Amino acid sequence: MSIFVDENTRLVVQGVTGRDGSFHTEQMLEYGTRVVAGVTPGKGGQKVHGVPVFDSVAEAVEVTGADTSVIYVPARFAAEAMLEAADAGIGLCIAISEGLPTLDVMRVYHYYKAKGLRFSGPNSPGIISPGKAKVGIMPAHIHKPGHIGVVSRSGTLTYEVVWSLTNAGMGQSTCIGIGGDPIIGTSFIDCLAAFEADPDTHGVVMIGEIGGTDEEAAAEFIAAEMKTPVVSFIAGRTAPKGKRMGHAGAIIAGGKGTAESKREALEAAGVPVADLPSQLPGLLKAKLG
Repeated sequence: MSIFVDENTRLVVQGVTGRDGSFHTEQMLEYGTRVVAGVTPGKGGQKVHGVPVFDSVAEAVEVTGADTSVIYVPARFAAEAMLEAADAGIGLCIAISEGLPTLDVMRVYHYYKAKGLRFSGPNSPGIISPGKAKVGIMPAHIHKPGHIGVVSRSGTLTYEVVWSLTNAGMGQSTCIGIGGDPIIGTSFIDCLAAFEADPDTHGVVMIGEIGGTDEEAAAEFIAAEMKTPVVSFIAGRTAPKGKRMGHAGAIIAGGKGTAESKREALEAAGVPVADLPSQLPGLLKAKLG
């Protein structure tokens, strides 16, 4: 099994005729993802890599039965594109676009919650269930089908860890980049709960970073709700306080959000925390016995 996307996912690409949308549509098709539609207003009737283009998500859903959307729309239009997907009944929207204003994302967040729908991101590299479907920009060749779930705030760290897992003979069930912005649609806890419910996920790697308290909340969830072994890495141990580091959410303020506080919470929950990403496969093998 896998979480969120699989071989049955029917994907619509919003912004399909743009440079990034077109490039990654081709990559997703080559991986075997069922890309059934694209959307760019005013360009309906065209095709991109053989994928039909529609003027609206509602039309794409009606004609093709699309149930998942990926957003390659410029930041100033991305929130409206996400709202359009929700109004069309798309159950999962994955926002690759970055630089969205926080207030726009808050509006999207509450709109999706009210409708009982899910979005991941923004500023997400996407989701891949190896051997089944790839939605987003993750490099396919580093992934291998298997039983390890990966959830991360950082795209590039995800790639590094996945490559280490693959080289250690540890394939993945699903890898998801939740995004590093202050407001995101899918949390660590959402993903951990999904992995815990997936019988094909035998262990989980959680990649966090400084800023916010999501890792501490995840530690509480792991201690109370999870039997699946979890290991972790927290980026930003040497970051100075009050400085934003990389992601918009990666800032320590008011004594909260430090790497030390996150590590302490995770280790108290029985989660080994690696000093280096390359140590994660070994920690996971030790947890799995």
